Amino acid sequence: KLEDTHRSVIAAAYENLAGTNQVHRAILSMLDPLEFEHFVANLAGNVADILRVDAVRLVLESAEIGSAAAEPVANRLGGVVTLVPAGWIDAALGDGAAPRPVTLRQVQGGAAELYGGDGAGAIRSEALMRVDFGPGCLPGLLVLGSADADLFRPNQGTDLLAFFAGVFERVMRRWLA
Repeated sequence: KLEDTHRSVIAAAYENLAGTNQVHRAILSMLDPLEFEHFVANLAGNVADILRVDAVRLVLESAEIGSAAAEPVANRLGGVVTLVPAGWIDAALGDGAAPRPVTLRQVQGGAAELYGGDGAGAIRSEALMRVDFGPGCLPGLLVLGSADADLFRPNQGTDLLAFFAGVFERVMRRWLA
């Protein structure tokens, strides 16, 4: 019985190390692009591949939804960036007084606003990471979606994803500056 416990502990340690290495590789890939459009495309490409997720989306709250200024941005960064009205993120997460920085949940098909009509049905679990772009900026949400219902579960730890989101925030602040 003791040997089985040791094996379980060792297996968990190796799994944690593999997850840490995976997040570190994704962060390094996220730091590579020199242009914003390449940065956004890299999120859905190389970063998604490294993290083994089916979708990466960046949800940005905007006061200019439906305006002529927002349309070109949405079209240029389409597929990865979704513009939503102010307050949408809090409403979508259903958070009360103390919002969590990372929410893991299992779903029966993701939200069509996030994943598009075709891709939404395949999503079975998602990680939702709040991002703060600094004073005077509306919040954002970095979303990782997976067809694997067990990839993101509410009982999992979120430290690595919180770290990933923190690096993402800082990179985005530089792009926004």
